[in-house]
Amino acid sequence: MFKSAPKQTHAIFLGLFVAFLWSTSWVLIKFGLQDIPPLTFAGLRYGLATLCLLPFLLKPEIRISISHLSRRDWLGLVLLGVVWYAAAQGAQFIGLKLLPAMTVSLFLNMTPLLVSILGIWALRELPGALQWVGMVINLCGVGLYFFPAALQHAPLAGILAVLAGVAANALSTLLNRGINRGNRLPVIVVTTVSMGIGSVLLLVSGIFVQGIPAIPLKGWGIVLWLAVINTALAFNIWNYTLRTLTAMESSLINSTMLVQVALLAWLILGEDLSGQQWAGIALAAVGVVLVQLKFKKKPKAQHEDGNNN
Repeated sequence: MFKSAPKQTHAIFLGLFVAFLWSTSWVLIKFGLQDIPPLTFAGLRYGLATLCLLPFLLKPEIRISISHLSRRDWLGLVLLGVVWYAAAQGAQFIGLKLLPAMTVSLFLNMTPLLVSILGIWALRELPGALQWVGMVINLCGVGLYFFPAALQHAPLAGILAVLAGVAANALSTLLNRGINRGNRLPVIVVTTVSMGIGSVLLLVSGIFVQGIPAIPLKGWGIVLWLAVINTALAFNIWNYTLRTLTAMESSLINSTMLVQVALLAWLILGEDLSGQQWAGIALAAVGVVLVQLKFKKKPKAQHEDGNNN
C-alpha cells in the first residue's frame, strides 16, 4: 500500500501549486520578451519581488534572525543568489528568447537526474527504488514527447544557455535543500536575501550588456504580475516545501511544469500536440506521481542490540 505522511502530502500540494504558477510564467515571459531584453527582464522581475518582500524583514524576530546569521549562512545565501537567481533564471530567460518554450522545458527536465545523482553525495539523500522507477518513467515520457522534433534547427547559443541553466538548476536545488533542511533560517530571510543578491547581478549585467529598454505598459504589467505573484509569493512557498521534501522529490514536482507548459502552449499559444506528444505527457505525469509515493513501512521487531532499523 502506498501512503504519504500528512505533512509531506501538504508540501506536495503546495509544490504543485507553485509549479503551476511558474508554468504560467513561461507564457508570460514569451510575451514580455517581445519588448524587454532577457537579462533586464529577469532582473526587473526578481528585483521588484525583492522590494515586495523587504517589509517582512522588519519584523523584530526576523531582524534578530538576520543579526545572528553566521559567515557560513551568508556564504550559503550569496551562493544561492548567484546560482539560482542570477545563473539559472538568467539562462532560462535567454533560452526562452532563443528557443521555443517546450524545447527549454525538455532540457530543464534533465535536472532531476543530476539532482538525484548529486544529492546522494552532497545531501546523503538516497532515493528509494520506487523513486528511481518514477524518475526513469518521467524521463522516458520527456523523450517520447520531445524527440526528435524539438531539437531541429535549434540555435547553438540557445542550447548552450539552457544547458548552463540545467546545471545551475541542479546545483541550486541542492543548495536550497541544504539551507532549508535544518529549519534554522526563516523562509522569508532565505528567499529575500538570496533573491536580492541575484536580482542585483541580473539587473547590472542586463543594463551593461543590453542597455536600458523602453518598456510599454503591457510589459510593465507582465513584470509586476511575475514579480508579486509568481515570484514573491511562489518562491516563499517553494522554500517552505523544501523543509519537508527531499531534493529529488522537489525537483520532480518542478518537472510537472513539462506537462503544464505543454498544455498552456496548446491552449494559449495554439501549438498543436501529436499523439506521441500526448503519450509522452502521460508517461511524464505517471513518473512524477510515482516518485512522490512511498511504501508504508511495517513496524519491525527490536533487534538484540536495542536499535530499530
